[in-house]
Amino acid sequence: MQSTSPRSSVALFSALLAAVVVTGGLAGPALATGGPAGPEPASAAAASPTDRAVADSTGAVASAPLQAQRDRPENPTTEDTVGYVAGYWYDDELPVDDQTNAVVEDDELAPVVYRAMARVERIRNLTFEDEVSVDVVSRAEYRRTNGDRFTNLTAAERLEQNVGYEALFTVDRNTAAADATKSLYGGAVKGYYDPQSDEIVIVSENPETPELDELTLGHELVHALQDQRFNLSELTGSTQDETLATDGLVEGDAKRVELEYENRCAYEWACLSPSTDDRGISSDVNWGIYFAVYQPYSDGPDYVTHRRYQGRGWSAVDAAYDDPPTTTSAVIHPGSEREPANVSVPDRSGDGWRQLTVDGDAASDTVGEAGMVAMFVADAFGSNRQPVIEQGDFLDGGPGYDYNQSVTNGWAGDRLVVYTNDDAANASAPSAAGDAGYVWRSEWQSATDAQEFVDGYLRLLETHGAEQVDDRRNAFRIADGGYSGAYYLERNGSTATIVRAPSVDELSAVEAGVAPAGEDSLELPASDESNESDKIPGFGPSAAAGAICLAVLGVGTRIAVSRGRLRIDPRGRNRNRD
Repeated sequence: MQSTSPRSSVALFSALLAAVVVTGGLAGPALATGGPAGPEPASAAAASPTDRAVADSTGAVASAPLQAQRDRPENPTTEDTVGYVAGYWYDDELPVDDQTNAVVEDDELAPVVYRAMARVERIRNLTFEDEVSVDVVSRAEYRRTNGDRFTNLTAAERLEQNVGYEALFTVDRNTAAADATKSLYGGAVKGYYDPQSDEIVIVSENPETPELDELTLGHELVHALQDQRFNLSELTGSTQDETLATDGLVEGDAKRVELEYENRCAYEWACLSPSTDDRGISSDVNWGIYFAVYQPYSDGPDYVTHRRYQGRGWSAVDAAYDDPPTTTSAVIHPGSEREPANVSVPDRSGDGWRQLTVDGDAASDTVGEAGMVAMFVADAFGSNRQPVIEQGDFLDGGPGYDYNQSVTNGWAGDRLVVYTNDDAANASAPSAAGDAGYVWRSEWQSATDAQEFVDGYLRLLETHGAEQVDDRRNAFRIADGGYSGAYYLERNGSTATIVRAPSVDELSAVEAGVAPAGEDSLELPASDESNESDKIPGFGPSAAAGAICLAVLGVGTRIAVSRGRLRIDPRGRNRNRD
């Protein structure tokens, strides 16, 4: 199916779209995918108290069709009338509504796009300024044109990425992090918006006659609307955590609109839905990556609802683009507006070790609360190891994921810095990560919070076969496997420090003074003989994962997820936004 450009008389969309996470950076790219969506009211009457209060003041949740008809101006315009685009109202009937599938021919696509734009306007209470073209392609076509998107990295960027994933026990050194990311997205991308070509692409599972998913289209149109109204290129973040936090606003906004769009499709609007089932996520999905990038889509909608309620409407969300959240903690705990502590990791390396540099800067990142939760819960879904966060606690009996976990919710700040030597610099990826090292320092709201995190990390080491090193203070060794090496842990008040090196003797070369001779103050927990998690029967990739959306841009690879949709947004290093 060819693309259509609905309004040629108006300039095409400008710059970017907001997506999600990481750029060839540390744990950054280690985040991404969709999961179960939380409940959304089908009408103002069925809404939560928060949404009813917002609806009462803004009419944003749902309004009666007859009242809407009476409110329509006699001479509507695309630029000034909410819910009206290029001659089409949001509730107009189209010939495609009577189809049993979602195949849209070339001459029918423009009206479908116009009406979808009007529907997004109706929900979001903003009008589009420019047009966007839309194309529907098969998955085979998508793979053919996007196969190299994840692997265009320099050697230093690869090493930084591999070590960052390994630090979170997400991708072991036998696998390149870029390959793990590519594998996750390759079979599940559902659609994307490319600001460089002003185009939305919907990926269909029907290879012969590609079908259009109107909900994916609506989600991508929200990003185009955000870009026109709030200039998303101005939203920057220098770390993975800050990027995810910003995406908590951007993706939360789009997902909140999408959920309301879906509700109206159920009770008010005729909408196009593919007849072919979504592929979902394959059984070998990397859950550490999945859960990290999923967080903005999981907590973002509630964060946006909180902003609407506090500010009495969508105008409060609009204002948030001038002052977006700076940590995932602020999105996980709406109203806290947590600012990150300044965590310093000065270079104390020696004996041939040095901080890895990428583009002249030390290779470092802030993992943040969301990334730490993903690290601790991944084993609950993807392995037979005993997880730090149990599956039942993460699901918490509700329809979505619970990122507010006691082992991480006292987070105040962190910094993970990659160290290298000649062996690591000259090795080929991904094995180079085994020859590298890192220092990961985190600040917590209290000494108790810091100790709870350290205890959780000790449990993680134990499940991967770590053993205490005799006569070396707080030193641990994993002898075999993809995470083999030496680890040092220390808590000093509310500060926790983790150092990793290829061997015990090299720990003090990565960070001078660590793992001295002496008695331990920390011990590995007793091994769980059963070594089994409380996994919920029947909960697997098909139940947890939704489709993936891809947002294309710039340089590098950034990944974003949504509750039900995963979006990948390639952006340059140091958060050069789309």
